[in-house]
Amino acid sequence: MILVTGSTGNVGSEVVRALVAAGEPVRALVRDTLRPMPAQVEAVIGDLDSPESLVAALEGVHGVFLLPGYRDMPGVLARIRRAGVERVVLLSGGSVEAGDQGNAVTRYMVASEEAVRQSGVAWTILRPTGFMANALRWLPQLRAGDVVRGAWPDVAIAAIDPYDIASVAARALLESGHAGRVYPLSGPEPLVPADQVRILADVLGREKLRFEGLSNDEARAELLASGTPKEYVDAFYGFYAEGTLDESRVLPTVRTITGREPRTFRRWAEEHAGDLR
Repeated sequence: MILVTGSTGNVGSEVVRALVAAGEPVRALVRDTLRPMPAQVEAVIGDLDSPESLVAALEGVHGVFLLPGYRDMPGVLARIRRAGVERVVLLSGGSVEAGDQGNAVTRYMVASEEAVRQSGVAWTILRPTGFMANALRWLPQLRAGDVVRGAWPDVAIAAIDPYDIASVAARALLESGHAGRVYPLSGPEPLVPADQVRILADVLGREKLRFEGLSNDEARAELLASGTPKEYVDAFYGFYAEGTLDESRVLPTVRTITGREPRTFRRWAEEHAGDLR
């Protein structure tokens, strides 16, 4: 039995599907039982911010797919260890390499990785680039008209399909040889936002669809207006406006681990076209 945290999110839901496809019993951690799950998946209520709530969820579990950044990551890992879990795969991020403790996102990633390393449980850490699924943030604009306005127009990211993150996670949870490894992950090509919008226009059959870039100040103001906490706005501004994070590199890890090339943004768009309309 493998426990998947973040089981309804972009990555966690794909991890659930990958494990089910592999024939592995899956338990999904949810905050309420109203979330729909595949028939083969057992949903269990728990909260990563409250490690004591995880006792039932961890019963009989030998592997955990774990999200970062919760209030008491050492406490969560202590519960995992006491439950007899054999393997943990942690979702992290590439900014950990720089280790800037002044950056709020990097800080919680570093703390989460340290908790896993010190847990006494065999671990694997995944550090993906930005997700292709982040394009869903444009959905209101896609529905409202033919102009998508977005932040950091000149920043190229080799974005990764959550499907590929999940494929690597499933291998690390089900196979030997991945313990103590840190896997940086990327998609197959660096694209700026305008490239992604051009692909969306083609896939959705919308010839007039185009991208307009926001200035750095406009991007910051928009994030703040959306309710994003200031410390995270500052973190993203550091990554993309000040260039402290380079996610343009194309990495071979997905191919090395899975034996196939990572999926393209076009394929992601084609498979999620219904969600984008």
